[in-house]
Amino acid sequence: MNGVKSAGEALVVHDASHISDHDIYFFKEGNHFSLYNKLGAHITEKNGVRGVHFAVWAPNAERVSVIGDFNGWNTETHVLKVRDDWSGIWEGFIPALDTGTLYKYHIKSRYYGYSVQKGDPFAFHWECPPKTASVVWDLSYKWGDGEWMKKRKAHNGLDKPISIYEVHLGSWKKVPEEGNRSLSYREMAPQLAEYVKEMGFTHVEFLPIMEHPFYGSWGYQTLGYFAPTCRYGTPQDFMYLIDYLHQNDIGVILDWVPSHFPGDEYGLSYFDGTHLFEHSDMRKGFHPDWGSYIFNYGRHEVRAFLISSAMFWFDKYHIDGMRVDAVASMLYLDYSRKEGEWLPNEHGGRENIEAIGLLKSLNEAIYREFPDVQTFAEESTAWPMVSKPTWLGGLGFGMKWNMGWMHDTLKYFSKDSVYRKYYHNQLTFSIWYAFTENFILPLSHDEVVHGKGSLIGKMPGDEWQRHANLRLLFGYMYGHPGKKLLFMGLEFGQVREWTHDYSLEWHVLQYPYHAGAKAWVRDLNRLYKNEKALHELDFSPEGYEWVDFHDWENSVVSFIRKSHTTNEKILVVLNLTPVYRPEYRVGVPEGGWWQEVLNSDSEMYGGSGKGNLGGIHSEEIAAHKRHDSINMTLPPLAAVFFKKG
Repeated sequence: MNGVKSAGEALVVHDASHISDHDIYFFKEGNHFSLYNKLGAHITEKNGVRGVHFAVWAPNAERVSVIGDFNGWNTETHVLKVRDDWSGIWEGFIPALDTGTLYKYHIKSRYYGYSVQKGDPFAFHWECPPKTASVVWDLSYKWGDGEWMKKRKAHNGLDKPISIYEVHLGSWKKVPEEGNRSLSYREMAPQLAEYVKEMGFTHVEFLPIMEHPFYGSWGYQTLGYFAPTCRYGTPQDFMYLIDYLHQNDIGVILDWVPSHFPGDEYGLSYFDGTHLFEHSDMRKGFHPDWGSYIFNYGRHEVRAFLISSAMFWFDKYHIDGMRVDAVASMLYLDYSRKEGEWLPNEHGGRENIEAIGLLKSLNEAIYREFPDVQTFAEESTAWPMVSKPTWLGGLGFGMKWNMGWMHDTLKYFSKDSVYRKYYHNQLTFSIWYAFTENFILPLSHDEVVHGKGSLIGKMPGDEWQRHANLRLLFGYMYGHPGKKLLFMGLEFGQVREWTHDYSLEWHVLQYPYHAGAKAWVRDLNRLYKNEKALHELDFSPEGYEWVDFHDWENSVVSFIRKSHTTNEKILVVLNLTPVYRPEYRVGVPEGGWWQEVLNSDSEMYGGSGKGNLGGIHSEEIAAHKRHDSINMTLPPLAAVFFKKG
């Protein structure tokens, strides 16, 4: 047996590596997308002895040792061996170690006499911050979501209803009797599942749960790309949460951040005394806005690291979708930079060619291995074909956040209703580009933080009008083409701006207006899921038809949503002022009975109770270039949905 003995009886075994030459070849080529099975700390057995195999990529290290609670953090006792001069991988087997062992890598660089203690980039578990050690962990778990996994394609398809509840795990609910602590993964599972089912959402999207040093970053300053944060429990506890949601027919989407990482010394930055993970030129390697480092997307091993991270969550945690954060910052070399502060690409342009290649490879890999999931891009510019296949020249995402819709809509709704007629095009413009991408309509956490106030606080008017406007906004959102996303608390009109330090304001549900908003979102979700006309053709102009977008004087818009398979039609009429219109004529595509299926002015939602007594028979009176029309009661500040009976 070839080994290295150091102080005491410590022994590192350097033979029988589980990393093959093929693994090395694909890693160096940038095409190994399951590196989490090879690098990092893996519990295994060699020659009948149970222990841990360690492997870390540090090509510019002169010496690497494993330190931990098992050897008193001694840098001399457990030295790894470099595999070869080409791979840059240091590895070795340490017997008698098991789950729960704390460890780090002590790296002595070839350069400048630099030495440092680093956490494991591939660690499956970490100590809770502010502690910084990696933890040896076995990811074994007995899943109970087999039925969901068999049928999840039917939940994730582009023609299916997708209504996402965006959640920050640490602040959805807290336990004030115990120092305002957050719920654990296991505590949250039944409570969140029950609430999401009650409200009718189809998916939950978690703000980044990957391990992060600073709680106040909400996970967007990630360091542990292969570990759920220990703040709420173990990896198996997080698996339990996902498993529980799946068993209740709720999909799980994770927010993932490949755009930047923090510079904490124990993390990825300056890993082996060189800029290994980050780009060495700070014009490409440092984010001025976020004070964090940017990955070197042109380095093959870094690309393999990032794509392996994404694949890991689909593989080991059964997630159903991944939302990629800050895609625009990856695509543009001059993102948030002044002239002279950025480095052009090889053609002199501002497009980040290496990042584009990474995103395309990422989506190709995910959809190749997991064809029944979805990827989502948070991309805030007019970059073309974000949600089109790579073989057509697109980036390959399944869907894209519609940031333009979000900004225009909130700007419009924040205006006093008396002025809205002068900004009518802010509301109607989104349809002209609605089908250029597979859009999600997001009302996300970004709109209720950093001094922006709450969503209900953006609505103008007295208390009644503010809540009527909120219901109207949600009605417009659910009628508009595109999948839906609401951040937690918006659904019941949380009054204060969201903060990660406190629970949502669940107590406001004792008041009728807030309870009414919650009931309205619940019923919107039910209608959206049950009516194919509202979701089947979300990404096709065949599923949408204007009735009237010209009535700017009254600030009224009306349109029809259509189904392909059932030929059903839903008529949506929005009154964006508090003026009650007891006789408002709207052209309809077919004569007959038009059932009023939802009305945001119903008293059960906190409205004034104006409506159409269940529906209206059309008349052979031409309107809006249609042969038939209905003469409807149009309530104040209301969204009304009709279905052809």
